Formats: sequence, structure tokens, C-alpha cells
Amino acid sequence: MKKQEIIEFTTADAIVKELVRAGVEAAFGVVSIHNMPIYDAILREGSIKLICSRGESGAVNMADGYARATGKLGVVITSTGTGAGNAAGSLVEAWSAGVPLLHLTGEVASAYLGTGRGYIHECKDQLSMMSGACKKAVQLRNPEQTASVVRKVIKEALTAPMGPVSLEIPIDFQSAIIEDLSIEEVQLVASQSSLAALIPEQAVTKIIEASRPVIWAGGGVISANASKELQKLAEMLGAAVITSQSGKGSIPEDHKQCIGHFMAYESTREFLRNADLLISVGVRFRGNETSNWKAVVPEEHIAIDADLQAINRNYKATFGLVGDAKEMLKALIQKLEEKSVSPVSTYIEEIGSLRNEVRGKLRKTLGPYEQFVDGMRDILPRDTILVRDVTVQANVWGSRLFEIYEPRTSIHASGGGIGQGLPTAIGAQIGCQDQTVVLMAGDGGFMLNVGEMVTAAEEKLPLIIVLFDDSGYGVLRNIQEAAYGRQVAVDLLSPDFVKLAQSMHFDAVRIGSGDEFVNELKKAQERRNPSMIVVDMEAVGPMAKPFGGPPGAAEAFKPKKR
Repeated sequence: MKKQEIIEFTTADAIVKELVRAGVEAAFGVVSIHNMPIYDAILREGSIKLICSRGESGAVNMADGYARATGKLGVVITSTGTGAGNAAGSLVEAWSAGVPLLHLTGEVASAYLGTGRGYIHECKDQLSMMSGACKKAVQLRNPEQTASVVRKVIKEALTAPMGPVSLEIPIDFQSAIIEDLSIEEVQLVASQSSLAALIPEQAVTKIIEASRPVIWAGGGVISANASKELQKLAEMLGAAVITSQSGKGSIPEDHKQCIGHFMAYESTREFLRNADLLISVGVRFRGNETSNWKAVVPEEHIAIDADLQAINRNYKATFGLVGDAKEMLKALIQKLEEKSVSPVSTYIEEIGSLRNEVRGKLRKTLGPYEQFVDGMRDILPRDTILVRDVTVQANVWGSRLFEIYEPRTSIHASGGGIGQGLPTAIGAQIGCQDQTVVLMAGDGGFMLNVGEMVTAAEEKLPLIIVLFDDSGYGVLRNIQEAAYGRQVAVDLLSPDFVKLAQSMHFDAVRIGSGDEFVNELKKAQERRNPSMIVVDMEAVGPMAKPFGGPPGAAEAFKPKKR
């Protein structure tokens, strides 16, 4: 009879124990000689699902998409040096989007750290590289402190402003035998009444007196699970709701008071200029959404944000309310319920007029693609998760006209990098197996992580990819043409995407009209297998108005005197 193997408790086991304690159910990554002890500990523990990506960059995006779609901590495991470096770009995206993500990476043996002696996978200064890509980077220096360090970095990732945290563990530490110690914490939670008492009466008075209030909802609403509270506040006040790209889904986009992600439109900016109060909730006021902060906000501005440093960073706040958006909105609603608040009916009608105006104006630019957006919204379930890579169709109508009804069902590249959509969609589908996940991507960006199609097939994911193929970088083509009247480095040779997808175990088809697209989307939705619809953009035909990039993009690149 084979003698039962006795497994000693190691640093790797302590890491996994803390992951399980934090409720981690899935981890993404690439196995390596510099993380094998962690992988083995996950295998032995047995409750965490391991998803094997084809590259570290894709693994981070998968953990990112998983976290955004589920609201849970994303976990990614990579190797040392080059492996960690491959992860850096995708970690920047997670940082830009404020995604709670734990990056576990190996390091060279502790005796060789910083020596430059050529230990395999050595990086000159890996900790600094990770620090530049993340919210924070930490190196484990004492195996006996593993549990406390892992718990601390998980808290750091989940504490506003949320973001990716990298923890590097030297390979000799990962197998170090340590004591299995217990750490207990006591937490104090503020009561709702105590929070309400902290809201200044002057701020409440400003809200009650406002006749043209606007709420600007950002990603902080989604992160705090504060959508119900935001909608209740909007309805109490009769306020217009503008959303940032990250804030889509913070209020159903078929709500009569939702203007949506249309701040790029002059009519929306004029509407905001004429408002007498702005309540911003979890908004970063990004440069590309405010024309590099040229958009004008009302003088009276109540800013709600969990990040103390966000207050007055881009726009002055009359009152800054710092705290979790859900709790702060609850407290504010409690204060308002004690008063008399009456929405102005004529103002709500004005909101509806603006809502219809901006949507109608955009629709006139779509040409044949109007059938695409309508077909998608008619066919796909209300809780479909729409992931958008950087491509013309996603920028023009995918981020505006495809209505989002629930939080965590709109995912986009916050940092503007191309090619991250596929693995991000895979992570979202892993986290939400029963929901439909659709990726909108362009051929240029798609090729950056095309190998991750195999990961989707291996996991038997019912992911639907809508690939817009114009054999090049369409956004840059249009910007170059407008700025210079010529194009360079934007034309690309496309592979036969249908054969490529089929070789990676996807059902795939190429279409050249709106009718074909609608029919094939219905089939893909029904079969619940990995599916790709390749849109032949030359066959479909051009948009009624070419997309020239974000407002002012072409002008910014024209030669000018200093």
C-alpha cells in the first residue's frame, strides 16, 4: 500500500488560504517555473478554478473582465521578468479603469535579488516596473508574514480608489515551510444616521433649491453597487443623468431622465452649462470626455467620491462628500426625505427632448449600421454584457446607442489601448456563465490577442465575437485623413478570419449586409457555442458620416506654431 504523502504548510498554501478567505473563485494566468508552487497549492486546495491563458497580457485582461462583470476580486498569476513585463500593459488598463485586481508574480530567488548575476527570468528592477503599472507593488520579504501581506494587498486592491496591486514572491520563498497562523480582525462600521449627520445642511439646501439639477454618474457608482440609490435620487429631484463611459448602466438607459454617454455633443454641454446644480458621483472627469476639461460645469457642484484626492482635481466642488457612493447616496436621500422636494415637470420634458435629440443626431450618421445596433438590441437579452474594444463602430454607436440597462454589463477599454477586448470578454464570460457576452472588435486590434480564442474554446464559452473587418486601423485612418489629407501605417493584411476562427473551434461566418448580420446573430445567440461574425465593412458600405475620432482629435495633430 502506497504511503500517504504528508504535505507541509508553505508560503504558497498561505497565499491560497487568503485567496479562499477573500472569496476568490477563479484565477487566470500562465504557469511557469517561477510560480509552480502557487499553482500546485491551488490544485491541492481544490476550490479555485484555474483558467490557462495563452499569454500574460491576456491573463490580466481576463481577470480584469471577470472583476468588472462580477464585482469580485480579479486574480492573475504570472511569471518573473518577461512574464511580469508582458502583464504590465494590461495592468495599466486595470489601473485606468479602477479595477480591483491582485497580480501574483514570481521573483528570482531571494539571494539573487538586485545582483544582476543573470538568474533565469531576472529583471533589473521588477518591483519598480510593476509599481509604474499598478496602484501599488509589494515584495514579500519574510515568508512568515505571507498571510498578513496577502490580506493587506487584497484590501489595497479593494479600497477606493480601487486598482490592481502586484505582489511579487521570490521563488525560494514560495516553497518555504511556515506555520499556519490565524489572524483575526475587528472592524468598526459607521451607522447610516451618523453618515447623514455629516452631510452639510447647506448642501442639502442647494439641492432642494435647484430647479435644473444634473447628475453626472461615473464608474464609482458601479463599483459601489449604488445604481438603485442613484436612480432614486434622480427621480426624487427630477434630475437629468449624464453618464461617463465607465458609468454606463448606473441607470437604465431607457429611463426618461437618462441622457447617457453624450457629453461629446455640444447640445449636452450647453444643457450642462445652463444647469444650476451638478451632483457628480464617482466621476473621474477624463480628458477625452470633457475635451480636455474645456466642458463647463455649473458653479454649484456637489462631488461625491470615495477618493479624497478626486475632489477638486479636475473641477472645483462647492461641497465634497468623501465616502462610499452607495452609503453617501443613502445618507443624502435620508436627509432629502425629511424635506420637501418637488421635481419640475417642464424640466423633465426638456430632458426628454435632449435625450431624443442627441440619439437622433447620431443615428443620422450610421447609414447601414443603424440596422446593426437595432438588431443587436432587439435580439440580445436585457442583461447582455457588451464588451467593446477600440474600433470605429464601438466608439460611434456601441458606446452610445446600444442601450445598457444594468450595472456591470458595459465594459470598454478605459485606457484607450487596442486589442484587450477579447481576453476581457473571456473573463467576463467566465464570471457570468449564464449571461450572453458579446465582443465588438476591429480587425487591427483583434490580432494583438487572437490566440486567446483557444482559451475561450477550451473553456467552452458561449462568447459571441462581432468582428468589424476593414483591413486596417479605421479610427486612425479617419483622423490622419482629416489632419493631413493622407494616411500612413494604417492598412493591414487581414487573414481569412472565418478559417482562423474555425481552426480555433469557433462557429464562424462572414456577412456583408444588415439582414445577414441579424440572422447570424440570432443563430449565435441560440446555439450558445463560441461564435464569430465577421462583418465585411466594404460589402456593408460606408457610414453616412465618417468617424473623425474624438472631438478635436484631427485638429490636435495638425502642424501649428508654438
